[in-house]
Amino acid sequence: VWRWGWKISLLALVGGSGLGVLIFYSAWAQTFDMKKVGEMPERNTVFDVDGKVYSRLAGANRLIVPLNEVAPAFVDALLVREDARFFQHNGIDFYGIGRALVRDLMSGSAKEGASSLTQQLARNSLPLGGRTISRKLLEAMVALRIEHEFTKQQILELYVNRIYFGAGCYGVETASQAYFGKSASKLNLSEAAVLAGLIRSPNRFSPLRNPEGAAAQRDAVLDRMMELKKISSGQAQQAKSSRINPHPKKMPMIQENYAMDAVQRDLNVVLTPDQIDQGGLYIYTTLDPAVQNAATQALESTLTRIEHQSNF
Repeated sequence: VWRWGWKISLLALVGGSGLGVLIFYSAWAQTFDMKKVGEMPERNTVFDVDGKVYSRLAGANRLIVPLNEVAPAFVDALLVREDARFFQHNGIDFYGIGRALVRDLMSGSAKEGASSLTQQLARNSLPLGGRTISRKLLEAMVALRIEHEFTKQQILELYVNRIYFGAGCYGVETASQAYFGKSASKLNLSEAAVLAGLIRSPNRFSPLRNPEGAAAQRDAVLDRMMELKKISSGQAQQAKSSRINPHPKKMPMIQENYAMDAVQRDLNVVLTPDQIDQGGLYIYTTLDPAVQNAATQALESTLTRIEHQSNF
């Protein structure tokens, strides 16, 4: 009885401690507002008298698009790169964790991450803290909540619009336009693989600054797509042979002038600060850029002349 009693007591203690930890982090995860996961700030767009984009008000450089307006090739490339078992797990990929742990042990370093796509969404959407074991446990519990609150398609849509792609671009639509001068719905296989390869280190593998590194990451994504039978070997070879030739589209600049100050003042009257900061507003004005520029130049030149007078 003594020999088995202390062993049973030890197992009960360990099991109880583990259950207590899970309960604690599960309760902590309940304190986060899941509405924040779907809230993504983007810039407010100001249109001139002709309906053309005049400027954007400061905010996150993001253009939100529905998932059906993203090229299927990018969705496939994203999943094979970041979470091949996305549709099989409930937020935590235990198989992927085990595989990553084995590979890290064999390589002697922590090179392979094990966060599911849902966990990444949780980390990028909510203030979960730093890179610690405690943060990872909380992240896992929050991921379970996200999977309960949103469908898989909704999680994918939120992810592709929230993630950072480097060069100040948030979301696949902004990145596609910034790097290739086209909408995300028109990405070809090679371009889709380039963007998917950017996610883990967007600044290091930027196709604008490091096309060789971007090509290496693209090819790794294509190999993985071929391995999982998402594409054929012929498609992979054709995409690999494509030269990475970015055609960046210049996005409308944020202008700081009298007109935009006036727009901001009017917004402050009719909207709350939270509504303005959240972004996504289309603001139509009667601004005529040519007239506005002429007025600004006239004002500036007159002020300069006055300031240079001897009795100023």
